[in-house]
Amino acid sequence: MPLIIAIVLLSVLKYFEVGFFSKMSWWWIAALMGVAFIWFEFIEKMLGLDKRRAHDSMEKIRKERVKATFEKDSRGKRR
Repeated sequence: MPLIIAIVLLSVLKYFEVGFFSKMSWWWIAALMGVAFIWFEFIEKMLGLDKRRAHDSMEKIRKERVKATFEKDSRGKRR
């Protein structure tokens, strides 16, 4: 995510020609976009980060579902 923020920030600064960035080449921004593409399409999958995030989100959903189920059961038994 920091890489995407850097790309957007550099693009805006270059587009509006702010200070040093007015002289910077668009190729630097294009190179960062290439690095971001390679990271998200290949490296992240090789390291298993995409599966880990998906697993964490599914685990969170499961825990919330179990908690809601037990809260319903405990409310029903008390009354």
